[in-house]
Parts: sequence; structure tokens; C-alpha cells
Amino acid sequence: MKLYLSEDDVLAFLPMSKAVELVEGAFRQLADGSAVNHPRRRVILPTGAVLHYMAGGTPSYFGLKSYSAHAKTGAHFEVLLYRSADGLPLATLEANHLGQIRTGAASGVATKFLAREDAAVAAVIGSGFQAETQLEAIANVRQLKEARVWSRKEEKRTAFARRCAEKLHLNVRAVETAEECVRGADIIVTATASKQPVLESAWVAPGTHINAAGANWAERRELPTDLVLDKAALVAVDSVEVGKIESGDLLIPLKERSGAAFPAVEMADIVAGKQPGRTNADQITIFKSNGLAVEDIAVAGYICEEALNELTPGQASAARRRATR
Repeated sequence: MKLYLSEDDVLAFLPMSKAVELVEGAFRQLADGSAVNHPRRRVILPTGAVLHYMAGGTPSYFGLKSYSAHAKTGAHFEVLLYRSADGLPLATLEANHLGQIRTGAASGVATKFLAREDAAVAAVIGSGFQAETQLEAIANVRQLKEARVWSRKEEKRTAFARRCAEKLHLNVRAVETAEECVRGADIIVTATASKQPVLESAWVAPGTHINAAGANWAERRELPTDLVLDKAALVAVDSVEVGKIESGDLLIPLKERSGAAFPAVEMADIVAGKQPGRTNADQITIFKSNGLAVEDIAVAGYICEEALNELTPGQASAARRRATR
């Protein structure tokens, strides 16, 4: 028998600061070859239901994240966690919040390595499930003075601003247009399901860092071609292999510019010092986030460890015995 950990367990045991640390560690392990990642695959049914699945492993843990999605019922995530040393099953985790937190954490790592040290104003386009942890992660690695949010529905962006201001003790304002949101920002987040760019390159000032965390389909994008191929000094992805499959933000510009080379380097190599990150204050940098299973496994392993530590000695011993059967 293995552990079953709920959404409440995930929220109790995975603070954003720890998630950023764990995801950074996963990038370092990818860079040195001690971690592996398999790209997302999808089973698409005539009913409109989709099964997504992705796998990865670290020296301590390996496993699978799968989730179903349907327009009528939303998305439902789970992680199956195993021990790397011997392949024994350890836990099943409900993973809606796990994925939300680790997606934010990946942008936190990118911001840590690519944004200017003095970056203080954040702009968030999108106010859905993923957007809140994006802002939380940025606030974890930079001393923000202000954040702005824009999304299509006024009531949602207003609620988002109020909620994040209370949670993060930060000045967060809902604004009327995407342009008002973006102009003058030091760090920009796009967290939407848009098929078309949600901002214009003319709005983006020199020295800005962008986390494009929304679209992870080859046919969708949030950023315009000229921003990606012309204005950005550096584009990083969490995986070039994955990026070439599902980064519409990069693939669509390549279709529009015949002969252009794939423009991105891996975030793991920047974290490990194998590739330079930002080299001057005026550069525009982009992190195109698609999400990797190895990031999910890294945080799931930590949650499992913390859950076991919370048990009484007898309960923990029994749980560990069950996990080895």
C-alpha cells in the first residue's frame, strides 16, 4: 500500500519558496544528466476529452503525471510517484495545485536568473488558475513594489488583484487594457489560453524579462513574432525537445520566417552556468515555459517526504513498510 496525498496535503507541504528551490534543483540535475524527462503526450477523443501524460525522474524519485481535460469539467491532475533506487511505488498525489505551484516556481527560477536585479514592477496578463502562483513566485525572487493585472473580464481581474494584494502584501492593481498593464513593467507574465499574441512588442521596454507560461500547444501563442525573433536578446525554454513539439510561441514565428533557426536555449544550462543569461541591463529576455514532468516529480518527492515526517513514528514506519510491499 502506498500513500495517497490530497490537494490539501499539497498546499500544506509545498510553500512557493521551497518549490522554487526544488525546480531550480531539477534544472541542475537535467544539466548534469542525473535527471531525465519525457515530453507530454496526448490522447484526444471524439468527445472532446483529452488525456495528457508526461514522465520524468531524478536520482531519488521517478514517476508519471497524467491529467484529463474537457471543456465541460475542467482538468483533473494526478502524479504517480516511485522510488528511483528500486522502482517501488510510494504515493499517488492529487496534483491540480501541485502543477499550479511548480509552474509558478519554474517562472520564479527563470526570473531569478534572467530578470534585472532591480526589477520591481510586474505585469500579469491573465487572471486564471495559473496566474496567481506566477506572481507569487516572482515576488519570491524579486523585491516588487507594484504589480498590474489585465484580463478580459473586469470582475475576474479585480478579484485577482484583491486576492493577490492580501496574500502577497503587495500593491496589485487591475487595469483597463493589456497595454496599460505591460508598458513600464520590468517583468511580464502571460498566463492565458490565447491562440493569438496578447501583447505588442512596442509595449515592451528594454531590460524587460518575460515569462510566457500559457499556451503549450503548437498552434497557440501569446507573444508576437518580432518580439521573439528580433527584439529578444535571449529566449530560454525548460526543454528544447519539448519546445520543438509544443511551443507555439516559437514554432509559429519559425513558420512565418522561413529559414530562421530555433531561437531558444535550455533554462537548465543557464542555471548550471553552461550558457550565459542576461549580460546587460537593456536586454529583453524571454522564458517560454511548457512544464516538465521532472519538475512535478521533484516537488512530489518533497511533499511525500514531508507527509511522512508529519506522521507519528509508528504511522510513518507502517506507511514505509506498506510502500515497500
